[in-house]
This record gives sequence, structure tokens and C-alpha cells, in this order.
Amino acid sequence: MRLLHTMLRVGDLARSIDFYSRILGMQLLRQQDYPEGRFTLAFLGYGPESTTTVLELTHNWDTTDYELGNAFGHLAIAVQDAASACEQIRAAGGKVVREAGPMQHGKTVIAFVEDPDGYKIELIERD
Repeated sequence: MRLLHTMLRVGDLARSIDFYSRILGMQLLRQQDYPEGRFTLAFLGYGPESTTTVLELTHNWDTTDYELGNAFGHLAIAVQDAASACEQIRAAGGKVVREAGPMQHGKTVIAFVEDPDGYKIELIERD
């Protein structure tokens, strides 16, 4: 078994694809409209779906925003330098919501950014 993808519902698909591809560096792997269901699915990732876990963005055509609730935590992405990644994300128009620094009660360097729908993405510094 392996984890295939994580799905997020988004209000503006083009805006979200732009964020995840241009700002976070993912590639749009595939996208398909489902007119009878009035939704579109877009899959993005850092590698092919056959070998890596990817992100599925679901856009329901008649919904422009969602209540995020309090059960979902965040996505996590490994980066070599969290402070540098924050600078690059901010320069590209992304929103940094926690600057790079050691996690509370630990030594791992992390930061958090937010996508256009308010989902949190943790940047974890790894060698």
C-alpha cells in the first residue's frame, strides 16, 4: 500500500493551480472537467503519480469558498532552507504566516505558509 493523494476543495481553481505550481513549484500533472457533476479535478505534485503522493484540487463549479473547520491540520513540504523558502514564497506573492524557526519544544526548523483558500502548508527544513 501507499498513499496516493490528498484532496483539498478550492474556490478558484486557476488561483490555486497558480499558487501550488508557481509559488510552491509543483507541476500540474493532469486536469479533468466533469460537466455532469459540475466539478473539475486537478492533480499537482513534485513527481509522477506512479511513484509519489500528489495533491488533488477539487473545484465544485457552484462553490466559491469553504469553511475550513478545525479538524484539518496542514500539508507538509520538505525544504532545504525554510527561511530562504519563505523569502521566495513571499517574493512570489505567497503569504507566510509563521516565519522559519525551531518548532516549539523541539529543534526542527519549520515555517508555515497559507494557500489562497486558507489551507496551511508547513515547510520542514531537511538536509
